[in-house]
Amino acid sequence: MARAKGGFKTRRRHKKFLKLAKGYYGARHRVYKIARVAVERSLAFAFEGRKLRKREMRSLWIARINSAVRLFGLNYSSFINKLKSKNICLDRKILAEIAVTDPKGFENIVKTVC
Repeated sequence: MARAKGGFKTRRRHKKFLKLAKGYYGARHRVYKIARVAVERSLAFAFEGRKLRKREMRSLWIARINSAVRLFGLNYSSFINKLKSKNICLDRKILAEIAVTDPKGFENIVKTVC
C-alpha cells in the first residue's frame, strides 16, 4: 500500500497561513515555515493589543477628566469621589466625551457635584 503524504490537507493548512501572511515583507509572505512563525507572533500581539487598548483608553479618559476638572479647582480623585457620593452614574468614557465636546455641560456636572 502506498504512503499517503497528506498533500490535500497539508496544502490547505499551508494556504491558510500564507493567506494570513498576505502583505508581509519578503519571505514572511512566501515561505510557509517563516510565514507561520510571523502569523503566530502577530496573532499573539493582536490578542495582547486588544487588552492593552482598554487600559490605554481608560488612562486617556482619566487624563481628560482630570485636566477638565482642574479648571474648576478640583482634582480627579475628589471629583470622582463626589460623583459617587451624589449617586451620579456616569462612567469615565462618557465624562471624558462630555468634557471634550460639551464644556458647558461638563461645567453643569461639576457644579451639581460641588
